[in-house]
Amino acid sequence: MRVLGIDPGLTRCGVGVVEGVPGRPCKLVAYYVVYTEPDDDIALRLLHLDNSLAELVAEHKPESVAVERVFSQHNVRTVMGTAQASAVAILAGSRAKLPVQTYTPSEVKAAVTGSGTAGKAQVTAMVTRVLGLDAPPRPADAADALALAICHIWRGGTRARIEAAALKAKQLARRSRGGVR
Repeated sequence: MRVLGIDPGLTRCGVGVVEGVPGRPCKLVAYYVVYTEPDDDIALRLLHLDNSLAELVAEHKPESVAVERVFSQHNVRTVMGTAQASAVAILAGSRAKLPVQTYTPSEVKAAVTGSGTAGKAQVTAMVTRVLGLDAPPRPADAADALALAICHIWRGGTRARIEAAALKAKQLARRSRGGVR
């Protein structure tokens, strides 16, 4: 499975592309950081992010997209920019008709390090190890995006298969009761 992970941010948006299967080491395809200028108009910044993500989806042809879920912060201005960037990231996957899954930072940390309270340094170290890299991906936004992609491969792929199996079982049960609704 090829996954495009996105760590949304308005000034710096991390993007990582990883291939793998659950329970196995993953392979790095590429990673990027999309930058926008804080002094630029918000509409131009979001448009640049949208165009950049669309290009990366078209270039790498992922099978799914994993985006970090926005969580509450004390700085409203920061959370607003992150939420706007997150919406653009979700739309990039949706527009390409790809399944999009969101993960909390704790879910990503737990998937990659085994602890939902791991620090950034631990996450970066594990991403480096899991992908067999010679050096940690920089900046941290790129490492976080790669961690999201790894999380989705290890957890999300399994989650999607479980949901698909449950849906199929539900449909079969409906048919056996005398019709599809």
